Amino acid sequence: MPQVQPHPLPTQALLTKYANSGAYTDCFVTEIARTLSHAEFVEAFYTGGLFKAERFLLRVFISKPSTDLQARRLASAELNEFAAWRVEARAVDQLLMCAIDGRTRSWLMVSAAEVPGRTRLYFGSALLPKPTPVNLPDARSHLSLGFVFKALLVFHNGYSRALLSAAANRLARSGR
Repeated sequence: MPQVQPHPLPTQALLTKYANSGAYTDCFVTEIARTLSHAEFVEAFYTGGLFKAERFLLRVFISKPSTDLQARRLASAELNEFAAWRVEARAVDQLLMCAIDGRTRSWLMVSAAEVPGRTRLYFGSALLPKPTPVNLPDARSHLSLGFVFKALLVFHNGYSRALLSAAANRLARSGR
């Protein structure tokens, strides 16, 4: 079973611009004992059982349905919208998605691991702070993530690890 660990964002990560702008960002990493493409990772991530539960909730509560075929088309760069996200940026080894709220980003990346025949899988998020007014004479504002986000951060980190672990386990078992 692949182990998921927090990891610093790689310098080439499409998510780095948000980390540099003061947004909350995270990055989790795991490795699997096979070589695979970024498209395989994206498809496995978005079609796994845990993420299908999220897709179900998105369909029910905000009328944003999605299918496994759409996930496959997203993975192969044939589609730029999926469920409640749109593609913000792509690279050969990365995908950066923006949620419909405009403040949340999801990021997936693959790289060759140091051990030949292994692939490193990355998953990260960004939450952009919203400006909140401050009672200052010059009417400046400061950036805040808000109390609710801070309270849910433990859940978010656990869920992020579980999503990455589920995709890695699925890919490791499939051996395709």
